Amino acid sequence: MNNNIPLAERLRPKNLEEYIGQAHLVGENGLFRKFLTSGVVPSFILWGPPGVGKTTLAKIIAESLNRPFFTLSAISSGVKDVREVIDRAKASRFFDTPPPFLFIDEIHRFTKAQQDSLLGAVEQGVFILIGATTENPSFEVIRPLLSRCQVYTLNPLGNEELQLLLQRAITTDVVLKEKRFVIRETNALFRYSGGDARKLLNILDILSASAPETVTIDNKTVTDALKQNIALYDKSGEQHYDTISAFIKSVRGSDPNAAIYYLARMIAGGEDPKFIARRLVILAAEDIGLANPNALLLANACFDAVANIGMPEGRIPLAEATIYLATSPKSNSAYKAINEALAFVERDTAARPIPFSLRNAPTQLMSDLGYGEGYIYSHEGVNHFAYQEFMPEGLSGKTFYHPATNSKERELEKYILACWKDKYK
Repeated sequence: MNNNIPLAERLRPKNLEEYIGQAHLVGENGLFRKFLTSGVVPSFILWGPPGVGKTTLAKIIAESLNRPFFTLSAISSGVKDVREVIDRAKASRFFDTPPPFLFIDEIHRFTKAQQDSLLGAVEQGVFILIGATTENPSFEVIRPLLSRCQVYTLNPLGNEELQLLLQRAITTDVVLKEKRFVIRETNALFRYSGGDARKLLNILDILSASAPETVTIDNKTVTDALKQNIALYDKSGEQHYDTISAFIKSVRGSDPNAAIYYLARMIAGGEDPKFIARRLVILAAEDIGLANPNALLLANACFDAVANIGMPEGRIPLAEATIYLATSPKSNSAYKAINEALAFVERDTAARPIPFSLRNAPTQLMSDLGYGEGYIYSHEGVNHFAYQEFMPEGLSGKTFYHPATNSKERELEKYILACWKDKYK
């Protein structure tokens, strides 16, 4: 065994029995065990954060079924590479042999043209496509390809699973089992790992390299070691999540200088600019909302600009949107309103028919039954408002939207009061 191979690679599971986590997929009755039993595997996409076993699971499936396993990286491969793999996959099949697997890491980075080039081969069964992505496939994978694939969600490892991985590493790895481990605390180790198996094993590698014989694991030792060894930005690991978190919180906290600093760290680290722009769109709706409705328009325009012009020029609209959102007044009243309404709807067990006055009456029968009866066309009222009941029976006066104390929403509050008097106080 080459001791220079990273611990995460030395401990990469070779079968489902060695695989830690994702019990909903690989457990006793998990779908992936059924795949190995039946040999029937659909094209699928594995969606989850880094270090939870997406690549490993794909390799286990292929190796267990003893089928060819082709790989492409969405970062370095083009349409030409896809076509070459399709030709190789066709050449590898004889008579009724089952199709090989094509694994595409970071499939969300494939362009539309690259994804289009996969469609025919997937549909014809030239290969079984396995994609891996850290981004929501609904946003990043074209609909025709997504409709031909199952999507399976992988979750971050919990503390019990990280503990199991830790014990396996120090007791079975050819290098670590030669050392003495003193484990006093695991809080910092698991916290810095962030549910990422590869991150945990990389930390163990760092600790092991700094201690010739006895490796002590406690909160201080782990923290001190990482201060010296963690890179400035790792777009595929913990720093990815920490930095975007700091960025969002700086914008939310109205600090444009800190926000621009974290934006620069992400850009310098090679972060996907569309990922940043998408988070700004979410933030504009969630944290600025009705205090400045133009924020959402500008954030959406930023996303379109970044998608159309790419980098490095995309850094400019990203910076403009970041500063604008950071210096905008803040309100999360719309965010809280929909969450409150959803929570109410989910726990409400009462039957609440839509009031007849609000129902549509496209047929004579519905009209005869009273659908639409009593409805007042609002524009015929004074100032285009007519006082009438819109809530189902039993919910009259129920409030979900509570205006925040900013100038825009004070005006909205005055408007609501003028229309509804004391009804929604």
